[in-house]
Amino acid sequence: MSKIFAYIRVSSREQNENRQIDSLKDLKIDEIIIEKASGKNFVGREKYQQMKSQLRCGDLVIVKSIDRFGRNYTQICKEWESLINMGIDIQVLDMPILNTRDNQNGLTGQLITDIVLKLLGYVAERERDNIKTRQAEGIASAKSRGVKFGRPTSEIPKDFIRCYELYKNGLIKVKDVMSMCNIAKSTFYKYAESIKG
Repeated sequence: MSKIFAYIRVSSREQNENRQIDSLKDLKIDEIIIEKASGKNFVGREKYQQMKSQLRCGDLVIVKSIDRFGRNYTQICKEWESLINMGIDIQVLDMPILNTRDNQNGLTGQLITDIVLKLLGYVAERERDNIKTRQAEGIASAKSRGVKFGRPTSEIPKDFIRCYELYKNGLIKVKDVMSMCNIAKSTFYKYAESIKG
């Protein structure tokens, strides 16, 4: 006999899963799986993987919204296809068109589901690209106005400059400069490079 699973995911311990649980109250669910994990990928989602290992052909997995599966739409599409190939039905409550059990009118239902998933994937990828482009443009604009990024450069101490002159003239060694200026070897080379440049 087929079973109905509900998969509920929130990204962090502080987030509350009640909204997703409330959306299931009128449905007959055999098992509810609640997971607090990132939606970045399916690796490391222990409870999801346990649920998947229990699924049998004819079972149904219900999620409140497609992003409860995850945030990476390429991976969502792969996971969706993996479940469909196992004979598992999927229902997304917020998008009735993404209900493989109701869309069983053959190729048409599958085609509609595939188109919607691909469209969601395309929109998500475009949004990620747009965010990266806007970020790069913002950084370039700020740099053109003279905004400095990263740690502020520190001035080279005067005692280092004197010690470095002694080092350059072969009167002392690197370790002597490090000791006299109380600096690490990496700092010595960083300061030395700045003086040369």
